[in-house]
Amino acid sequence: MLIVLSPAKTLDYETPATTEISTKPDFIKRSAELISILREYSPDQIASLMHISDPLAALNANRYAEWSSKFTLKNSKQAMLAFNGDVYEGLNAASLNDKQLAYTQSNIRILSGLYGSLRPLDLMQPYRLEMGTKLANPAGKDLYAFWGDTVTHALNEVIAEQKSSALINLASEEYFKVVKPALLNVPVITPVFQDWKNGQYKIISFYAKRARGLMARYAAVKGLVRPQALKSFDVDGYAYDEATSTERSWVFRRRINS
Repeated sequence: MLIVLSPAKTLDYETPATTEISTKPDFIKRSAELISILREYSPDQIASLMHISDPLAALNANRYAEWSSKFTLKNSKQAMLAFNGDVYEGLNAASLNDKQLAYTQSNIRILSGLYGSLRPLDLMQPYRLEMGTKLANPAGKDLYAFWGDTVTHALNEVIAEQKSSALINLASEEYFKVVKPALLNVPVITPVFQDWKNGQYKIISFYAKRARGLMARYAAVKGLVRPQALKSFDVDGYAYDEATSTERSWVFRRRINS
């Protein structure tokens, strides 16, 4: 099976990487095209485009200026170790051993507004460019137009190489919109994580994001190859709920308060 994740807004380039193994992103030339567009934006324009603060806009304007098509261990860090949000707290990639890291490299892809699709150990220079950003480009009005079918075709190549039977969607709605399920050669299965709150089960964003990372970690630690094995996911009190699940939407519920 092939798992897709969203990236994180928060980055960590201070903590030393736990492995020297690295690869290069597949779409560096395409990323360079986006960087060329972004370099034309002033910090004020970046702040308006991305709805971010002035200091954060200035930081990213500087990142675009310094971005290089040459990726090294000095200007980059492995994507899975650089991302530092809720999903990656659950994944806790720094604690994975070599065998588990190799699993992630084969079976996980990280969707990215700037890089399209990243292997976990692909070197990544710091950036901010969410997939939903309406960045006008020669292909259209936004990043979905820019990437077109590219990401989907790349996933199909991995699916064929790994002989995967399904794509496990652990990405957010914003990021998964860059994937075109109708063009995929396997079905898409989307795990849904719900917590009990105020008398009902509901998706709580923080917990759901972390659970996506926990499930990706579970697959890596167990070395899972069959999608059905994910139904045994039981980390942090979650359990598969057959009654509310469908063939393509697998619900995992947790009730931590009586």
